[in-house]
Amino acid sequence: MIRASVFALALLAAACGQATEEQPNTAASESEQMQAATPQTAEEATAQDACGASRFQHLIGTLASEIDQATLPAGTRVLTPDAIVTQDFRPDRLNVMTGTDGRVSSLSCY
Repeated sequence: MIRASVFALALLAAACGQATEEQPNTAASESEQMQAATPQTAEEATAQDACGASRFQHLIGTLASEIDQATLPAGTRVLTPDAIVTQDFRPDRLNVMTGTDGRVSSLSCY
């Protein structure tokens, strides 16, 4: 009777040990999947349209001074060629780049 109880406890402990070992692998793969889905560069973020730049493509060629900034997403930056900007990467932030002529030349997410 005691041998059966010891065997049952050993079997139960072994089963619990296996479940614990599998969890870190699952967590690691979920973390890897999230990181793979999150853009890591401005090029990736723009290609994935993380900031919604595709909705504003019609602005290319428009004078930046004529854009109603209230129609742009919160946090949008309108950048001139000589603008000094922070280097923090935010894939959800729309950046409107202008040329030396003051017209919108491109849109990107970073």
